[in-house]
Amino acid sequence: MMKSLELRIPPLALFVVFAVALWVVGKYFPAGNFALPGRQTIALISILLGLAVVSAGVFEFRRRKTTMSPFSPERTAAVVSSGIYRWSRNPMYLGMALALFGVAVWQSNLFGFAAVLLFCAYLTRFQIVPEERMLLKLFGEEFAAYMNQVRRWI
Repeated sequence: MMKSLELRIPPLALFVVFAVALWVVGKYFPAGNFALPGRQTIALISILLGLAVVSAGVFEFRRRKTTMSPFSPERTAAVVSSGIYRWSRNPMYLGMALALFGVAVWQSNLFGFAAVLLFCAYLTRFQIVPEERMLLKLFGEEFAAYMNQVRRWI
């Protein structure tokens, strides 16, 4: 049953759902709210950094002319290990998490920070791990070596 959830929800859609949920929780469930000086600046920096990380990942995929589709990792044409992929195997997902963290900071709600962790855990289990299984089948030792050199997130 768990496998039925793998590679089913587009990561960008998941990000939007979590971002909206964070906003709603912060606005309508103030029990977790707390004061955070400079929250808007910190949030803006985190969101912009997240967008930059996502963009860097997209740039490298396009440069290597490989698919960005989260539903069909089997169509991947190459192991992308250049650019931002030297530091993270999943910079597009990392960028989404950073932007989501920015939303949580903006809302300054403890539940929001827990939601960011839940977002990362869900993506790891139902998106990243299945992608890695497929890439290991496709690229074998090349991808295994890359996995040993570069961390999954950061």
